[in-house]
Amino acid sequence: MDPVEALRRIAFLLEWRGASPYRVRAFHTAAEAARALPPGPVDAASAQRLKGVGPVTAEVIAQASAAAVPAYLARLEAEAGPAARRAWDLAGAATGDCHVHSDWSDGGSPIEEMAEAARALGHRWAVLTDHSPRLTIAHGLSPERLRHQLDAVAALNAGLDPGFRLLTGIECDILDDGSLDQEDDLLGRLDVVVASVHSKLRSDPGPMTARMVGAVRNPHTDVLGHCTGRIVTGRGRPQSQFDADAVFRACADAGTAVEINCRPERRDPPDDLLLRAAEAGCLFAVDTDAHAPDQLSWHSSGYARAARAGLGPDRLVTTWPTETLLGWTRRAADRQGLSDRRYGT
Repeated sequence: MDPVEALRRIAFLLEWRGASPYRVRAFHTAAEAARALPPGPVDAASAQRLKGVGPVTAEVIAQASAAAVPAYLARLEAEAGPAARRAWDLAGAATGDCHVHSDWSDGGSPIEEMAEAARALGHRWAVLTDHSPRLTIAHGLSPERLRHQLDAVAALNAGLDPGFRLLTGIECDILDDGSLDQEDDLLGRLDVVVASVHSKLRSDPGPMTARMVGAVRNPHTDVLGHCTGRIVTGRGRPQSQFDADAVFRACADAGTAVEINCRPERRDPPDDLLLRAAEAGCLFAVDTDAHAPDQLSWHSSGYARAARAGLGPDRLVTTWPTETLLGWTRRAADRQGLSDRRYGT
């Protein structure tokens, strides 16, 4: 067994069990480090010299590199049973990622590197969603900079393998009144718009609910990003309070997907709200919110949670072919007469 795959599968199974996000992230980190190893057997002592590899992950690497199923993985798979294996197959059906950042805002890598990492994972598409202007701490994109980025993405796509496409997008701040933090004409040109709350996260439930409902009903909005804004590691951050049933009902009515954010420190929405969104009939986007190439591999953790909630590919837009995805993002635009601008039809 390939050590990288073994470590990724363990991270997936730990997420499936709801293990500590620190443990999940440790196995993802070790998997990225293991990519530097040469083919063939590697002893645990040598593996542990890699940055981010500890005694447990080193032993997994040693056993997998010797063509054995690591004992840690075998135990987790036996305890998880067939349902987890079906969930792993669901993760294998991923075709793309609706939430990816580059060094144009607060990501750490150029657009080209993020696109290549997504393609190398086997994705058919990924959406570049750098931040919008108001998030100055994240170097959000002014309208002028976003226009330049659209040109950069077009030039990049011209030289890419035809089997992969980088889609244009933005992670747009939801303003206090529920409007979106970017010019309407520019939003109309984008393939995918993720709308997220980044400020006043401790607002009273009433105003927060109205703010979110207004955003998900906006015809430009395709995905509601990390809906509670919570952080579950370190000092943490409590989740925002809002009428979840009203927000998810608005998402279902508008055809706006709810994001299953894969970042280990977020796990957003929490399991109880994920189930309520599923019961409301929402679509979902399993997104890594990646700020570096290695973080794109976190998608399997999101699919573990999606499978636990009983969701299949029909409800997960990140398993859809490119043209199906773009047909979905066109749906609200068509009703509002925006598709001529967004798609040039």
